[in-house]
Amino acid sequence: MVIRIDQSDEVPIRDQIIEGIARGELSPGDSLPSVRQLAADLGINLHTVNKTYAVLRDEGYVAMRGRKGAVIANAQSIGAPSHQTIDDERMARGIYRL
Repeated sequence: MVIRIDQSDEVPIRDQIIEGIARGELSPGDSLPSVRQLAADLGINLHTVNKTYAVLRDEGYVAMRGRKGAVIANAQSIGAPSHQTIDDERMARGIYRL
């Protein structure tokens, strides 16, 4: 999946990642680039990427795996904290809004 920054389009990184999940380009367990790597690739501040990953984690789309970094969360995770599990209804609402 390619994430782009287009000043005229203004589609947030968060929405691009959610769209990638919805289209099946990103599957549970897929690793996302490190915060520093994605920031460097896009030419943006690393704090912007860090905040985006934190929001995606809080919404349940991404799980943080310590040194492994951010990975796409598994909707079928059992016993995982709620902030690391995709809530199907919330995901459906988020995709619908897009």
